[in-house]
Amino acid sequence: MSPEPFTSRLELTAQTDAVRWARRHTRDVLSAWQVPSNHVDTAALAVSELVTNAVRHVVKSMPAAGPARLALTLRHRGTHLIVEVSDPDVRPPVPQGLSALSAESGRGLFIVESVSKEWGYYLPPTGGKVVWCVLSLDKEQ
Repeated sequence: MSPEPFTSRLELTAQTDAVRWARRHTRDVLSAWQVPSNHVDTAALAVSELVTNAVRHVVKSMPAAGPARLALTLRHRGTHLIVEVSDPDVRPPVPQGLSALSAESGRGLFIVESVSKEWGYYLPPTGGKVVWCVLSLDKEQ
């Protein structure tokens, strides 16, 4: 029998310290859910990249609107973890390709893709977008 699903949501302001708070929240929540530490590290990395992308792109697209709101949602579903980062920008995430590997920035989605089973985005009816990824919590990994 698989464990009950757990969900956690953290509201953030789109500013540079949002990444630190999102990473700390992820580590605290997953530790409380007794997720093995190697999976906590992977989740913290994915969360860092997704929140960094959201902060960068929201600040660029909406500089005069004041600080935008982001949300981090973690969903533990037994064998996998779903990470979602929502922001008010409707523009889809654009992977930078292999040329970004040697650049100083632009590797975020490549990293998310490399550590997750799958990733994507959707436009919720409430506006903005949600970028998500699914991380395996298999014991062998």
